[in-house]
Amino acid sequence: MPLMHLSFYSAFSLSCLGLAFHRTHLVSALLCLESMMLSLYMALSIWPVETQTTSPTLTPVLMLAFSACEAGTGLAMLVASARTHGSDHLHNLNLLQC
Repeated sequence: MPLMHLSFYSAFSLSCLGLAFHRTHLVSALLCLESMMLSLYMALSIWPVETQTTSPTLTPVLMLAFSACEAGTGLAMLVASARTHGSDHLHNLNLLQC
């Protein structure tokens, strides 16, 4: 396994572990999601270069657009929860109270 693939896999796995174990603040969960998207973007942008094909070159741009939409939605949820609950702690959010 090349070193570049190992770095993408380790970055994605570390961000998944960060999302799974450090779920106290909404900001930290959003940062873990963004690091997952960044590692996927880097892997998808290197993949056509390694395989020497031109057909999947639009895929990273499409994923980057979805990542920007996800970041905007996450920040809107952060602002809404901070205004209604007073903090961004995830234990304050309960789906049964909505």
